Amino acid sequence: MSSIPLNSILDNDFYKITMQCAVVQMFPSERVKYSFINRGRHSFPDGFADELRKIVEAMAGLGLTREEKAWLQRTCPYIKLPYIDFLEGYRYDPDEVKITQNGAELEVSVEGLWYRTILWEVPLLSLISELHYEMNHLERDSNESVVQTTMRKAEKLNELGVSFAEFGTRRRHSYKVHDLVVDSLIKSHNSKFIGSSNVHLAMKYGIKPIGTHAHEWFMFHAAQFGFKMANALSLEHWVDVYRGDLGVALSDTYTTDVFFRQFDKKFAKLFDGVRHDSGDPLEFADKTIAHYEKLGINPLYKYIIFSDGLNLEKVEEITNYCSGKIGISFGIGTNLTNDVGLKPMNIVMKLTGVMAQNGDWIPTVKLSDEKGKYTGDPKMIELAKEFLRI
Repeated sequence: MSSIPLNSILDNDFYKITMQCAVVQMFPSERVKYSFINRGRHSFPDGFADELRKIVEAMAGLGLTREEKAWLQRTCPYIKLPYIDFLEGYRYDPDEVKITQNGAELEVSVEGLWYRTILWEVPLLSLISELHYEMNHLERDSNESVVQTTMRKAEKLNELGVSFAEFGTRRRHSYKVHDLVVDSLIKSHNSKFIGSSNVHLAMKYGIKPIGTHAHEWFMFHAAQFGFKMANALSLEHWVDVYRGDLGVALSDTYTTDVFFRQFDKKFAKLFDGVRHDSGDPLEFADKTIAHYEKLGINPLYKYIIFSDGLNLEKVEEITNYCSGKIGISFGIGTNLTNDVGLKPMNIVMKLTGVMAQNGDWIPTVKLSDEKGKYTGDPKMIELAKEFLRI
């Protein structure tokens, strides 16, 4: 039996909470499905699916505590109380998750109402990652080594003078390593560490939970309202819910070029900045700066959050390039929470379908700035490229 702990219903990325709040308000009847994608072609040992199923069943026992509810109300005043009351009564439904194993191949899918199923993705990925290391008996570095590695990175980031957050829940080595990393970042001297995407650990350590929305927000809108309307409607609906709070827009669901066509002066002024998650970061910085300047907005009053597979070398290169041109911040994931002497897993879980009113499934796609990261039905990808003139 696995020794993986289930700590809290808030052991999840903050953008899942903020998106669930928006979905409860705006799309309470929509049905969706998600699929696990094994990008790294990892092999899974015999019995993996059975162990994962046991943990998924146990997740039904998680619920928001009084302390967690009070903390959310205090820390996140932009999240409306009716949603927090809803979250207090929410329980994971394991029947929404299908897990099968064929030899060394694992299949995981989630299906159901969007407002309910939206919370599954991140904990499932982190559980698959942790269980993979545990069941393969792979020895990680010692706790002391994890702390030293983290402290060394924090010192380098402090020298660069850049603010950064920890974004590593989904592909962490384990909860224990994640906890050690955040604890170490808090203790580092003169730290520019500003918070964590993990809501549970943000509460535990008294730091800011960081996040807004993910690709699925835009992918859903494309399936529901069409590719040409996806970016503009996604941003409009976000503003309708949060009224100027949580103002970082994700730019690359249907390529940055397409995004900037619809990121007009209204959105550029309303949103504090944009997040980079695929493609060349320096090219993206140039495009973003040029876009703000074209709209008559000083880029130094805005910022980019870089979050695509970052390590210290990339952070240094981006910092040197963007210095004095635009505000910058970094969200560092796997390089913080899974740098333990083992190969990190390359796994994702994506929104793959939205149910139409007639009961048919509309496939969803993502066309990021890195062509290798295109995901979804090949025919639908071609259709999106045609519609969006990509």
